[in-house]
Amino acid sequence: MKLQTFLYGLILGLPLFLVACGEDDLKNANAVSSKKVTFTRDRTLGVEIIYSDSARVKAKGKAPIMDKVIPSSGTGYEEMIKGVNIDFFNPNGTISGNLVCDYAIRKEEIKQTIFRKNVVVKNDKGDTFSSEELIWDEAKKIFYSTQRVFVKGVDGSIGDGINFKAPQDFSTYEMETGSGQVNMQEGIAP
Repeated sequence: MKLQTFLYGLILGLPLFLVACGEDDLKNANAVSSKKVTFTRDRTLGVEIIYSDSARVKAKGKAPIMDKVIPSSGTGYEEMIKGVNIDFFNPNGTISGNLVCDYAIRKEEIKQTIFRKNVVVKNDKGDTFSSEELIWDEAKKIFYSTQRVFVKGVDGSIGDGINFKAPQDFSTYEMETGSGQVNMQEGIAP
């Protein structure tokens, strides 16, 4: 009985629905769907990327695949679909940290690189930071994320939080809504 009522309603309501669509609506739908955006994609295999500032190498990265994508309208970007592995260098030229991830996209116009999927960063102190997304802002020289970031200290401390923010060298960090365990060592008071 319910199926029969539904079918009658469908049969009676369908003509009213079709009449409600005016001719102008169909023209507008065709105009919107007829705009085409084309992409130019240049693929490079085995890429090494060097980031320097004031003639000093600050980072060196490797990506198995890098696609430079240029849309017919809008701005281009570089996409590393198989991830990236980046070593960071201190002023002495020695490696001070590392970042690995499964995917990255660099947006030249806004000077940002977004690292996604299994992002892991190690700083020179041995602390490890992991998240599903970290964003590097070149202009502000910071990493940040609105996703949950997990931190494991070299001393065994663990923690996590959201709204993460750290300088490029990950020497310090801040986050909100944090939780975790901190290992504190006893010291002798002066």
